[in-house]
Amino acid sequence: MSAVEMSDLLQLVIDEGASDLHLRVLSPPVIRIHGAMTPLDSEQLTADDTERLMKAITSEVNQQKLQEDGTVDFGFAFGTAARFRVSVFKQKGTIGLVLRTISNALLSLEQIGLPPAMKDILFRPRGLVLVTGPTGSGKSTTLASMIDVINREREDHIITVEDPIEFYHNHKRSLVTQREIGVDVPSFGDALRRALRQDPDVILVGEMRDLETIGAAITAAETGHLVFATLHTTGASETVDRIVDAFPTDQQEQVRTQLAMSLICVISQVLLPRIDKKGRIAAFEIMISTPSIAALIRDGKTYRITSDIQTGAKYGMNTLDSHLTRLYSEGKISYGDLITKAKDPEAVIQKMQQDRAKK
Repeated sequence: MSAVEMSDLLQLVIDEGASDLHLRVLSPPVIRIHGAMTPLDSEQLTADDTERLMKAITSEVNQQKLQEDGTVDFGFAFGTAARFRVSVFKQKGTIGLVLRTISNALLSLEQIGLPPAMKDILFRPRGLVLVTGPTGSGKSTTLASMIDVINREREDHIITVEDPIEFYHNHKRSLVTQREIGVDVPSFGDALRRALRQDPDVILVGEMRDLETIGAAITAAETGHLVFATLHTTGASETVDRIVDAFPTDQQEQVRTQLAMSLICVISQVLLPRIDKKGRIAAFEIMISTPSIAALIRDGKTYRITSDIQTGAKYGMNTLDSHLTRLYSEGKISYGDLITKAKDPEAVIQKMQQDRAKK
């Protein structure tokens, strides 16, 4: 039987609309479709297979990094069909790979499911916009769509700092500079410091993963730039707490003050399988900073932010649980996903019972 080829696997991923491709020794190739892991009807891969498949897409430089560090991450384009974010690693002395699809198609804010109020955020002259959620929740897609709106409608210089670059942005009305960690610049912190000398209007930070990067992003937002960044948190209050807690105790009061002034918006999202048709759908919690929320951040009363979000519908805000409940009532997600993804499942169940009793 002929050996499986990487180009055939990548084409299959695109044709099937899969989000990920997993390659391991003693397993056939496995693809993730609409959140479910699906093995291909194929032979188990050998150590020689995974090494050969790895070499088909991995540069000499990245192969060297794999040998030295035991893992390497990079992005690459599969012709014009799609880009992939790749993680190659050693496991049990053999090579494994995970390839995540990055579609070339940029979605509109409406297609993603964000409310119209989000577009106004993209025309602010300065401030910090955070998109948060677990790995695989669609944060990169949301950010890329926002950057595309700015690129099409504002005359700005946009700098993105990513690890690796996911969506490629062509110059439209804006000029776009995209820098990749490990290829164009050594670290997020270094890239952000240098970005401030490169006349940016808008800065996208792929991930605020350390104290230096968080501090640099807040400073950039304070000094007249519109800054977008991601965190692996769920919910606005948790996001603010995570940022503040990253700093030494003696700096936390100052950071709360800085955040109160610079934070515009926190979008927290989860991605769920649809039950009404093929595909997945995002549920969002949206916090847009108001004088009241800024005061709560400044005073360290983040536990009260959720109640402000609940009463902030006129500003375009909603809680994650209210959006999940709406998607369930519209028949788009399952009851199981509603309950497992809700932040306060007991309150969700209670409210649904009350709503039924009123009917």
